[in-house]
Amino acid sequence: MPDALLLAQMALLLAAIGAVAGVIAGLLGVGGGIVLVPAFFYAFTALGYGGPQLMQVCLATSLATIIVTSLKSVRAHNRKGAVEWPILRGWGPWIAAGAVVGVIAASGLRSVVLQGIFGVLGLAVGFYLAFGKAHWRLGESMPQGVPRAVTGSVLGFLSVLMGIGGGSFGVPLMSLFGVPIHRAVATAAGFGVIIAVPSVVGFLLLPIDSPPPLTLGAVNLPAFVLVIAMTMITTPWGVKLAHAMDPKPLKRVFALFIMIMALNMLRKAVGY
Repeated sequence: MPDALLLAQMALLLAAIGAVAGVIAGLLGVGGGIVLVPAFFYAFTALGYGGPQLMQVCLATSLATIIVTSLKSVRAHNRKGAVEWPILRGWGPWIAAGAVVGVIAASGLRSVVLQGIFGVLGLAVGFYLAFGKAHWRLGESMPQGVPRAVTGSVLGFLSVLMGIGGGSFGVPLMSLFGVPIHRAVATAAGFGVIIAVPSVVGFLLLPIDSPPPLTLGAVNLPAFVLVIAMTMITTPWGVKLAHAMDPKPLKRVFALFIMIMALNMLRKAVGY
């Protein structure tokens, strides 16, 4: 059993991570997973918890928090009539299927491989945040049939491998096919629930060697509770800041931050 000082340090680190993630989510409308996964990884590593399955713990715990935050977000957006339910119904089964395959794949990969995957995909997300344009289009309506099945499955699969919800991939995807940005953000929150629920169920059944304290399956319970508690407090602060200042330059700074974290993950993955 870890000593009280180590547990206190862990609690303080996790509370700080949750506070920052909440402000960023409220300020920039970016899901917390893109911040939480590397933050969990560095925090647990600093506390002396490593091992070949540490990234699985980080992914699973991030996805567990997304269940709560995405449900809250969907309810809020739905009250304003912003959720595109036909898109959710049509894409949901394929996204969920991709998420399940993502859990199976993540369960069999070493932590270092997942670090590399996070680094590559994180760079892609960062570049889009920094340089993506609102007028870019791939089509005037969302794909149907086989293209929808393939795209939805890939979205769910990659999201699980990064431990993120629907925003980082879902919002750009819907925007590229003509869905207005506020409706894309609202609907992507629903993607987050569809991704997180089946993946967390799978991760809860995954045995982990030498996990951080109080970890159930691959989900670290203190991290889950503290992050949820802090984001509930600090997300409204981020929303207030977003209304008080221009978020565009801040989004570029955040994109640079994401790319630096992604590059650092890649550096660790290759052993430097």
